[in-house]
Amino acid sequence: MNIVAPSLLAADPMHMERDVRLLESAGAKWFHVDVMDGLFVPNFSFGYSTVSALRKITNRILDVHLMIDRPLRYVEQFCKAGADYLTVHVEADTPENISATLDKIAEYGVKPGIVVKPKTPIETIEPYLEKCALVLVMTVEPGFGGQSFMADMMPKVAWLKQTLAKVNPTCHIEVDGGVDIKTAPVCKENGANVLVAGSACLKAEDKAAFISALEA
Repeated sequence: MNIVAPSLLAADPMHMERDVRLLESAGAKWFHVDVMDGLFVPNFSFGYSTVSALRKITNRILDVHLMIDRPLRYVEQFCKAGADYLTVHVEADTPENISATLDKIAEYGVKPGIVVKPKTPIETIEPYLEKCALVLVMTVEPGFGGQSFMADMMPKVAWLKQTLAKVNPTCHIEVDGGVDIKTAPVCKENGANVLVAGSACLKAEDKAAFISALEA
């Protein structure tokens, strides 16, 4: 089954609960929460207080994407805030610390995941695949919403599909960046089953129809 995870980065920050309710009514089962520290990426967004606030108003899956430097420092806070999935960038720390971060996430009963940026070879994440419940392939450069979809990331998704079938077949494959009605089919064809959609979803006149189309 395909899953649509609307990105709350595209929501109205003054009316976050309203947008969450609208998306719930439209059939959203997951919410994607982007956390940026202004260091790992050149932008700021959300923190564990936001995750905690969201946890109080929704029982949907919170898919929290840490775009932060040395994420091991903040795993406890985000896990306790209510994340269901917590993903960290392979580029954000040393291999030893990334491995320790995934282990610590799991220790808190949260599902760990790894993220790879467009310029990073997909093979870089291979040592961590057995620890992960989700792998996120960025189809834009992380840090800003509204960017164009990078179709040349699809070989990474296909490689993941083939590799995970051998080592961790229950792991989700997620794509994030420029996903809409036109780009979603190629993502699914290559093996992605979780689709993060920000602007395209939040701006859709019929959000239920948008989510249904991507889930199909």
